[in-house]
Amino acid sequence: MSSASRFCDSLGNPVSLDDPASQRAVNDFVEGFISCEARAADVLAAAQDTSPIVQAYCATLHLFAESGDAVANARPFLERAQAGTARASSREQRYIAAVTAWAQGDITRAIALHEEQAKEHPRDLASLKLGQYHCFNAGDCPGMLRLALTALPHAGDVPYLHGMAAFGHEQCHRMREAEASARRAIAMERKEPWAHHALAHVMLTEGRLAEGLDFMQSVSNTWVGLNSFMVTHNWWHVALFLIDLGRDAEALALYDAHVWGVVKDYSQDQIGAVSLLARFELAGIDVGDRWQDVAGYLAHRLGDHVLPFLDLQYLYGLARAGRPEADTLLQNIEAFAPDAPPSTRDAWQRVCVPAARGLLAHARGDWRTAIEALGLALPRLLEIGGSHAQRDLFEQVFLDALVRQGGRTALTGAQGMLQQQLNRQPESLRLLRQASAVYARLGLPA
Repeated sequence: MSSASRFCDSLGNPVSLDDPASQRAVNDFVEGFISCEARAADVLAAAQDTSPIVQAYCATLHLFAESGDAVANARPFLERAQAGTARASSREQRYIAAVTAWAQGDITRAIALHEEQAKEHPRDLASLKLGQYHCFNAGDCPGMLRLALTALPHAGDVPYLHGMAAFGHEQCHRMREAEASARRAIAMERKEPWAHHALAHVMLTEGRLAEGLDFMQSVSNTWVGLNSFMVTHNWWHVALFLIDLGRDAEALALYDAHVWGVVKDYSQDQIGAVSLLARFELAGIDVGDRWQDVAGYLAHRLGDHVLPFLDLQYLYGLARAGRPEADTLLQNIEAFAPDAPPSTRDAWQRVCVPAARGLLAHARGDWRTAIEALGLALPRLLEIGGSHAQRDLFEQVFLDALVRQGGRTALTGAQGMLQQQLNRQPESLRLLRQASAVYARLGLPA
């Protein structure tokens, strides 16, 4: 390792730098990444520094674009990082190997490397958060939590780690632990948007809708300087509370002001818009011509196939906008699935393909096909990633297809789903309206 190893990042991890001036850029990446702040991208300004870790962090940012050209854009940075591994520390070498595995589609290996890193270098929280991202996309909720818990004894002074632990707990249905971790993070740093997000999940899951809305609105003044995903996604959560509480006009206004339009080219902003527009319609809210603007950006996603969770929402958005590209995307998904990387192939073939067929059918009013196809995918939906709240969209579409199909069998299935949801969220006027309509059709009192 070069003599530059005397430098450390702000979490105390030694870094090998050819240019000492890059230390600030490294800290911007590390701190910005774990705090969901836009300054993480500032490391790109130091790209002329061929230090392996600088190049690996630049590659990471390009891969996070989640676009069809992300790997090609990241490759030059990865090649420079790999060329300098002999003068990098073992921590840096492992991080480079993990990002390389990600670029190659070997998510299983990437997760294993991040888990090793958490044990060997528990204050490498950028590596830990990236590992959580991969676990999340693979539906490995225990893996998310395990990563955070491994590091906590060594990095409990960092509020953002408690936020990471909170979301891991929540995705594992450990609500009390999730709330405690989130509140600890917020007590340490009020501007901790990932902890806000985790607590919003807890309150939504537990049916604490008015409380959740009040909480998220009370901390929304701290959502400044964040990356577009974090700011739009936290407002997305606010919109979910508004929809369930029957405050439809406010929810639509929030979509226009805070959810769609921050970075329209970005995958996460696009799926946030799609899933919120779909929820509006499923709740009986007229969205006007809003689908058309989103679909203009989705039409560029036909060959991406970065994550099945993304492709499904691209397809539904195109279909709801009446765009013929929806058929093309379905065909592309069906062709890609058998050749997907081994670590994600099952998710593409056995979950994404039937779900895509079901979503397209629903968007076009073919309720029977929607029920049959989504019925195949729903039991395994965890495998395509996304949070409980995000995957709930597909259950809502399935439920809507049951109600629209009608008939005793379909309505019986809809009644069971709705009543269980209403039991968990008695404050939800949306669910109450939907359940009342189904009970009336079944000849039962509301």
